Amino acid sequence: MAKTVRIGCAAGFYGDSQLSARQLVDKGDIDYLVFDYLAEITMAILAKARQKNDDLGYAIDFVTVAMADVLADCAAKGIKVVANAGGVNVPACIAALQQLCEQQGLNLKIGGVYGDNLLGREDLPVAAMTENQTGDPLPDKLASINAYLGAQPIADALAAGADVVVTGRVVDSAVMLGPLIHEFGWQTSDYDLLAQGSLCGHVIECGAQCTGGNYTDWHTVPDFADISYPIAEVSADGSFVIGIPRDSGGLATIGSVGEQILYEIADPGNYLLPDVACDFSNVQLEQIGDNLVKVSGARGRAPGDRYKVCATWRDGFQIKGCVMIGGLRARDKAETAMEAWVQRVRSYYEAQGIEDFRAVDLEYLGAEHTFGPHASEAARATREVTAKFGLHHDDPAALQFAANEMVYLGTSGVPGFYGLGGGRVRPGGLMRVHSTMIDKELVTVVVQVGTETIVNQPYTTPATSEPRGRYKMALDDVDSSQAMATVLLEQLAYARSGDKGNNANIGVLSRERAYLPYLQSQLTAQAVAEYFAHLVHGEVERFELPGMGAFNFFMTEALGGGGAASLRTDAQGKSLAQQLLSIEIQIPAALLVG
Repeated sequence: MAKTVRIGCAAGFYGDSQLSARQLVDKGDIDYLVFDYLAEITMAILAKARQKNDDLGYAIDFVTVAMADVLADCAAKGIKVVANAGGVNVPACIAALQQLCEQQGLNLKIGGVYGDNLLGREDLPVAAMTENQTGDPLPDKLASINAYLGAQPIADALAAGADVVVTGRVVDSAVMLGPLIHEFGWQTSDYDLLAQGSLCGHVIECGAQCTGGNYTDWHTVPDFADISYPIAEVSADGSFVIGIPRDSGGLATIGSVGEQILYEIADPGNYLLPDVACDFSNVQLEQIGDNLVKVSGARGRAPGDRYKVCATWRDGFQIKGCVMIGGLRARDKAETAMEAWVQRVRSYYEAQGIEDFRAVDLEYLGAEHTFGPHASEAARATREVTAKFGLHHDDPAALQFAANEMVYLGTSGVPGFYGLGGGRVRPGGLMRVHSTMIDKELVTVVVQVGTETIVNQPYTTPATSEPRGRYKMALDDVDSSQAMATVLLEQLAYARSGDKGNNANIGVLSRERAYLPYLQSQLTAQAVAEYFAHLVHGEVERFELPGMGAFNFFMTEALGGGGAASLRTDAQGKSLAQQLLSIEIQIPAALLVG
């Protein structure tokens, strides 16, 4: 039989399930167990931890929870482990794993990949490291700054005999692509293969998000209490099949996998990674069995000679919190109370010569506030509301005064004010992300296995070629002569949304090919921009994916700053797709029969 490699992903973020690794090791028949821990703000948190203690700065739970539980079984079964758990202190993570091996009587080779951490380097080309979207200069004081490394160093560590490889900041898909390069001997110029391997990583990097988590058809998922973590079985030609561990509670369908392919991308024909520039526009999905989805059709080209760099920095301070208000006209009461509090504090600031807030965000959860003009009358008439507040200021003392003063509403405001969610709040730093680029030749990558350094040099690649042209689906004309029905988008499509800094995307995957002409003609970039005009302050661009029968909407200035810099409740745009599924589409009634 032709060789295949089975990879199971046990973590899509730092804080994912403590039980997922055990499920995959016991029930997955896997060759590799991988973990994706690192987000932009996670790097800042880990950098702060290392500043306090030079032995910290990595994902401690990876060692003390995940590996403490399954490492011995992985060794017994020959399962290799790859994780970006090293954060900003890969050597400390290696040392902790070696200590764990000694405690458990295991003789394993621990490898590491680092060099991504650029903090403290005085030779950076600062003038050239402007923000990719805004053009702003690199801030002077940074909490963290890391280059996004690729998969080849991971493959090199595995080739040197590593049983466990931990990395610093790599692109999320690299922890899957590295093993595939190693196992199949793919070369740096095998761009189509590298694109398929990267797509495999992109699908499973968020853990259960491709096997039932955050799925549009959530009501069809068998058992969220035993949600399946994904397994990709990959062939030498790069095609792969997404499945689930036996006797687990999730699923693998064209919808669940297709949603994840569309997650957190911009132009699907120009998805840039350190090892390859990917084109996902003509990816094919095939349901080949129960909970088995085959994925093929990604194309690749030269990746370019620069790494993406993510820097984080503190831009003043913020407070966030919420209060509960109940009774008749709850939203009206909440608005009255919160606006009175903000005005009261502003009057005090003015009298004391204190600068005004830099931003104020008030939301009324339970009354469909985030739906803006699309909120239902019934929701506005709700009898209980959680009023969420977010305030941004340069002075933490000014914010602390505001937080303390809010409590006056308990006896001096509207009736029904009955609780503080999480208690009184205290100011914290408002962290922003600065995305930029750096030449690969300026980043020395270290590959260490045990105490031996295998590689200590830059990984350079050719400059990228121009992407293939934009794709547009060739569809039949819309037939408006038929009897038409008006339905919600949810009846016609799957959808998932995600974030990229202050930008967001919504991927929409048609349930049937017959629906595509009507989605193409009505679900335009302009229609989506108008629907989200109350939230999105930049441009909306639509990309088409003919292979999957899907659309991707990329929206700029969509998240109020994005991530930890946003005062909004949904700072990562997770609910945007759920809102768009409520938009109305006209379609021939005959297509809906059955």
